[in-house]
Order: sequence, then C-alpha cells, then structure tokens
Amino acid sequence: MKRYFPILEWAPAYSRATFAADLIAALIVTVMLIPQSLAYALLAGLPAEVGLYASIAPLVLYALFGTSRTLAVGPVAVASLMTAAAAGQIAASGSPDYLAAAVLLAFLSGAFLLAMGLLRLGLVANFLSHPVITGFVTASGLLIAASQLRHILGVKGGGQTLPEIAESLWPNLGSINLSTVLLGLAAMAALVAARRWLKGSLIGLGMSAGTAGTLARLGPMIVVIASILVTVLLNLPASGVAILGEVPRGLPAPALPRLDPDLIARLALPALLISIVGYVETISVAQTLAAKRRQRIDPDQELVALGASNLGAALSGGFPVTGGFARSVVNFDAGAETPAAGAITALFMALATLFLTPALYNLPQAVLAATIIVAVLSLVDLGAFRRIWTYSRADAAAMAATVLVTLGKGVEMGIIAGISLSLALYLLRTSRPHMAVVGQVAGTEHFRNVLRHHVVTVPGILSIRVDESLYFANTRALEDRILAEVADRSALKHVILMCPAVNDIDASALESLEAINHRLKDAGVLFHLTEVKGPVMDRLGRSLFLRDLSGQVFLSQIDALRTLAPEETQAALCCPRADSLKRVS
Repeated sequence: MKRYFPILEWAPAYSRATFAADLIAALIVTVMLIPQSLAYALLAGLPAEVGLYASIAPLVLYALFGTSRTLAVGPVAVASLMTAAAAGQIAASGSPDYLAAAVLLAFLSGAFLLAMGLLRLGLVANFLSHPVITGFVTASGLLIAASQLRHILGVKGGGQTLPEIAESLWPNLGSINLSTVLLGLAAMAALVAARRWLKGSLIGLGMSAGTAGTLARLGPMIVVIASILVTVLLNLPASGVAILGEVPRGLPAPALPRLDPDLIARLALPALLISIVGYVETISVAQTLAAKRRQRIDPDQELVALGASNLGAALSGGFPVTGGFARSVVNFDAGAETPAAGAITALFMALATLFLTPALYNLPQAVLAATIIVAVLSLVDLGAFRRIWTYSRADAAAMAATVLVTLGKGVEMGIIAGISLSLALYLLRTSRPHMAVVGQVAGTEHFRNVLRHHVVTVPGILSIRVDESLYFANTRALEDRILAEVADRSALKHVILMCPAVNDIDASALESLEAINHRLKDAGVLFHLTEVKGPVMDRLGRSLFLRDLSGQVFLSQIDALRTLAPEETQAALCCPRADSLKRVS
C-alpha cells in the first residue's frame, strides 16, 4: 500500500516539530499562492475564483499520493496559457462553455496522467530533450509576458500567438491609460526589487537571513495590499483603471464536468499535451529538490499523484494544475518537511476563499499582470541558445525551431514541434552511428580507433567497433560501412564486429547481420562478434544467426586476436607501451 499511498511512509512518524515546520511553510506559500492563483486564472481566461478552486483539492490529493516532500502543486503559467489556447478553440473567453472546456481539460489531463501512472509510463518525460524544453519554456514565457501587456497598458487585446497579440494591441495603443501604466510599472519594479535585493538589504540592516528571506517572500502580497489601498484612496477606477471586481465567496460543490463526446474528442490532444508538459515540469522540480535532501522520487507514482490532483481540480471546478517551480522552491526554503504542508496550504486557501475575497474587489488587474510578467520572465533563458549552439548545433537548431513555432503558431504547435524535433534528432543521430576501425594499443590488451591512436593492426583482419545499439534506422549504415571496408582490402580473411556499446539488436538489425554474414561468406571472409552483452546474446540465441555464423563469438577482442592471429597479437603485447594518442584535429 505504501507504493500507491506514500503518505503511509511519513505519516506514522509525523511529530509536533514537523507540523510546526509544515505550518510555517504553508503560511508562506499561501501568501504567495493567493495572488498567483488569481493571476493564473485570468491568464487562462477564467474567472479569478477558479484559480482559488484549483488551489485546494489538488493540494490535498497530492499530499495523499505524491512522493515529493516539498513539491507545491497548483496553477502555473505555462499550463494556464495552454488551457487558454485549447479552451479558446471551443468558446469565447468568459462564457459558460469556455469554463466547461477548461474544467474538462483538467479532467482529461488527470485521466491521462493517472492511466500513464498505472501503466508505469514515467519514461514519457524522456521524449522531450532538454534544449526543446528550454526553448518551449522560454517561448512560453515571452508569449505569456506579451499577452499581459494589454493589462499593463489598460487597452483591449488578445490572441494566442505573438503576431496575433501584436496585431490586436497596435490599433489600441492610442488609448493607453496612463494611470494603469504607472501602476503596472510600479508593481513590476516593486516585485523585481523584492525578488532581487530585498533580502540582501534586510540582512545588511542587521536582520537574520531567515527573517529577511521570509519578508522577501511576502513581497507579492505586500504589493497586492499596497495596490488595493492606493486604488481605494485615489479612486483609480474613476480614472479607467480596471480592477478585479467581485470574487464570489464560498467553496464550489463537487461535480463532474460535462462529459460531452464531441467536446472530449476536440480536447483530447490538448489535454494530452498539457499532461506531458505538466509532468515534465513537475518531475524536474521534484527531482531537483529531492536531490538536495537525498530523498527519492518515484516518477511513476508522480504520474498518479499529478493525475489525482488534476481530477480533484476538475471535480472542484478548477483547471489543469502541475508542480510549480517558484512555489516549490519557496516551500523547500521555508522548511516544509512533508506533503502535509500542501494540505495545510489547501486549508488556508479554502479559508481565504470563504472570507478574504471581498477584500480583493479593488485589486487592479495591472498588478496581477505585473505578478505574471515578473514570474514568467524568470523562466526565459535566451543565453541557453548560445551555450547549446557552442556544444551542439543540431540541438540549438531544435531549440530555435521550438521557440519560433511556439511564438508564431501557439503553444500546442510548439510542443508538438518540440516532441517531433526531439524524436527526429534522435533518429537522425542514431541512424548514423559512430563506427571505428580499431587496432591494438602496443603493450596492452586495449583496442582503439586507428584514426586517433598509434595502434597495431593485423593484415587480413578487419576489426570494426559500432558505438550504438542496432535497430531499423541504422542497419543500412552498418552494412554499407562493413562492405565498403571489405571492398578496399583484397587480402581480408576475417571481419570482427566489436559490440561493447550494443545494448539491443532488433529484428531489422538481425536481418542485416545475417545479410552481412552471407555476403562475407560468399566472398571467403569469416564474420566474428566480440564483447556481446548477455541480454543481446540471449536474444541472438533464440534465432538461427549463431548457427549460421561463419565465424565465432568471442568474449573479448583480445581473445579473438589471440585465436585468429596469435603471433602478431603476442608480439604487440610484448612491445613497450608509448604515447598512443594521435594529435588529430
């Protein structure tokens, strides 16, 4: 039961001291989560209270099923943007059908994640390469920031892509509201100052690091309270400053979303993409924080926990949620010891929904937009392109393509392009595996590339090493390389294929090995294998390949050379060892 309910591992040892630590962390995260949940709901095109709803049940369910002690689940920027993009294809923002689509997205995402968790498909995170993830997150951050400019400027606008946003903003630039601009810029400046310099400044004034850190984390809430007071005192709504307005009090009654088959069909792919992106972000954050405390994360169980959290969000009228990086780091730094901190946060959020919403009536939308912009711009990493380009131009090209597609065509097309590019790059790279003709390093039993090292080779024997598993995409390259090398050696008697890096041989590769064996045999050349791994050897043993093999399978390369060319091999072993490395460009 502990495998499916990790709470059974930590709950029996839960103590008063642990509760105190979780309580403090929950208070700090709640202060951060209230404005974020409101802001991300508006980013998703939903009523503000939906963000509060999505910050209650999911946190409780993650506490039951999650394996991370410090992950903070809830609304996040990227998932909110993807929700807006998907629901916007169904209905107009603010309509009942739009809300129904957002809730159904949470339900479908939860169902997908739960199914993948039960099937133990945690490896799904491996289908997105790091450069593609970086490109997608960077582009999403820029797209989110651009989408909030209309609130900062106090004008109308919209759109799901950068061209659409620019096209909608341009005609309205003449009606910019100066009061809104000043308020939004002031909020951004205060939020940036609190994030970057407040803690250091307080420490410089003699305050302890812990107290200074806590006050710095209260920066967003201080900005929210100050903006409400300024709005009331200066009567800013009379100057055209848009405010949040009435946020309904009370908790939603649990209910199933509208399970319309046609709507499910239209939202299935967006929900799957939200699930994958949300899981990748969640598992990355969870593993990073767990490593700092030498704790363990179960990727498959995290799928179950995140699936349950999204189902909880759907049943309580919320939208898709995932593990948030900023909130999780704050939760970690605040000293959270167990997932109970999330459950306590949910309790505080429920109390806020019941009693604090009237106080949010005069909260300017420009301040919520500033909160989003400051949060998402920290995700933008434009310098990553230069670093990746220096190391791998193919990966840098994939990152650039992901950024451009996301900005130009939207988040759904961006993530589809990212996944496609990741798989295409893998197929391209592995379809052209590195293969090297090798020789013996004098005085040793080691074999190295003849182009990189001074080695001893034996006339009549070709030793070639393949540095990749063999499968349908690269078998032609292996055949072509071996046959080309054989064609250049008229006195050849033996071909040895070294397989230390071959972890798998699929059916297509097996047929290629059989074809190589027959062609070499017809040419009077024996075909041998060396250093074949046990699992690969087991599979070969179930075929006819070993029976028809013209040569032998040797445990090691040195064993093969001792058998096929004992005198030359012994002479190479007796030679004094010198610097074997060739100076190649």
